[in-house]
Amino acid sequence: MKAAYDEAKDCTRCALHQTRTTVVFGAGNADAALMFVGEAPGANEDRMGLPFVGQAGKLLDKLLSEIGLERTDVFIANVLKCRPPGNRDPQPREIESCQDYLRRQVDLIEPTVICTLGNFSTKLLRGDPTGISRLHGRDEVRVIGSRAVRLYPLYHPAAALYTPSMLETLRADFTRLPALLELGPPEQPPAAESLPAPEELDPAEAGLEAGGEPAPGSSSGEPGGTSEPDTPPVTVPDQPAAQLGLF
Repeated sequence: MKAAYDEAKDCTRCALHQTRTTVVFGAGNADAALMFVGEAPGANEDRMGLPFVGQAGKLLDKLLSEIGLERTDVFIANVLKCRPPGNRDPQPREIESCQDYLRRQVDLIEPTVICTLGNFSTKLLRGDPTGISRLHGRDEVRVIGSRAVRLYPLYHPAAALYTPSMLETLRADFTRLPALLELGPPEQPPAAESLPAPEELDPAEAGLEAGGEPAPGSSSGEPGGTSEPDTPPVTVPDQPAAQLGLF
């Protein structure tokens, strides 16, 4: 993990290195069973070098405490390790340049559950453009890098701060986390198994389709829930960000 951090802190893979104050690599328990993945650092995070230290971070801490956990029990990271100027949305080139760091973190931490917070991390780690309003509160087994995890999309705390109904939905989805963690890690893919390169995948096999979903804040009438899949883990291919309906 230290080697990955040392590489990230001097990263110049995209133009964000020209405007950042510091790289926000991630923080928490490097052996955590529960990992959260947000979007990108904000101004406070850029200044302090830590993820989720503003109001959204305080809400995340509160939601964790309500299910008997603390920040030191989990690991928190973002899709991007550097702050986009003016807190704008991440751009395709930035996501493609940065996603390897996140996948390496998953391989090193070996979490049981990954909670994606909002649209960007959900679409990236699922390799699919379906939006958070349709997916929140629904767990599934996915292979991220070389590791099978229980992927659990959630609304982003920043969006829930300003929408009471979304906050209650986020709180309800959080209450399912202890039971999900108790299931333990899903069956892992064979260590020697080699995954096909992205260009060898048929778009239909990758589950990609045109279009996207509403950003956080949109209403959704679909109920949340957790279920154990009857099918083998789904591998998430490394796809260009623009193809995932992120923009």
